[in-house]
Amino acid sequence: MRILVTGAAGFIGSHLVDKLLSAGHTVHGIDNLSVGSLRNLEAALKKSSFKFSNVDIRNKSDLISLGSHFEAIAHLAALADIVPSMENPQEYFECNVDGTFNVMQYAKEIDVRKVIYIASSSCYGIPDSYPTSENAEIRPQYPYALTKFLGECIAMHWSQIYGIPVTSLRLFNVYGPRARTSGTYGAVFGVFLAQKIAGKPYTVVGDGTQTRDFTYVSDVVNAIYKSLNSNLSGIFNIGSGKTYSVNKLVELLQGEVVCIPKRPGEPDCTFADISKVTRELGWKPDINLEDGVKVMLENIQYWSDAPIWDPVSIGKATSNWFKYLGRSNDR
Repeated sequence: MRILVTGAAGFIGSHLVDKLLSAGHTVHGIDNLSVGSLRNLEAALKKSSFKFSNVDIRNKSDLISLGSHFEAIAHLAALADIVPSMENPQEYFECNVDGTFNVMQYAKEIDVRKVIYIASSSCYGIPDSYPTSENAEIRPQYPYALTKFLGECIAMHWSQIYGIPVTSLRLFNVYGPRARTSGTYGAVFGVFLAQKIAGKPYTVVGDGTQTRDFTYVSDVVNAIYKSLNSNLSGIFNIGSGKTYSVNKLVELLQGEVVCIPKRPGEPDCTFADISKVTRELGWKPDINLEDGVKVMLENIQYWSDAPIWDPVSIGKATSNWFKYLGRSNDR
């Protein structure tokens, strides 16, 4: 197929590009490089079956200029992170909602055969039950979660009204090589690996007993790939099928720990019910946490230029987290 990948220079997008090219597809990747990096596409840029364009999905005219020859679109471009979404909600709305509207309008106009929308399990907020199914109540706790869910609503509505086959994949706690190394305080792996390189203690939130559905990036890419090659439409959780404590992660990484305050608006557990995607798409994860962490440690130098966070810098970086989410949870 001729496939357009938005957010191609990002963490997951670049791995997807590699997978598609290795399978013989022709790929056009777009990214505005505000978060992604061309170093993630180093191998892809050497191949004649890959083309890259610096395009911002907020500009509909830029999308139209790409032409009408694509058969499928994998839409990964988005702004992530919690605190920045509270500080700049308009920017997140413009990218994650307006940008997705533009992508879906473009998909309708060029009559693509399939769209994959990369959604976020953060839409569930703090759920009532675990493992959490796709039927769980939607409870976004911050603007990032809300805007990703609104983008999903647009994608699925365009599927309903205009007949575009759309698969929305709600991802749980994705990790792996090329996970973002810079920018705002964020995902635990980037924080911990930079601390390990520097010989600093891991900054564990609370007592570390909280659990996360850590899902390895190759499993996520395989789910996207199977979705692209399927006529199936709908919403599906993509997770590891397990949930692991932060203390377990520390045990695998090895090192000293310093505890920092627990944050409002965070669930004590993320744990995907993946029975639907296994049943309907035939997908299941292959990589357990132990094997995934081993690969991360083998590639640890990727995080050599990542920020080194400590309790003081984290406290400053997350002050608005407590300010805004603490207030909302008091109501």
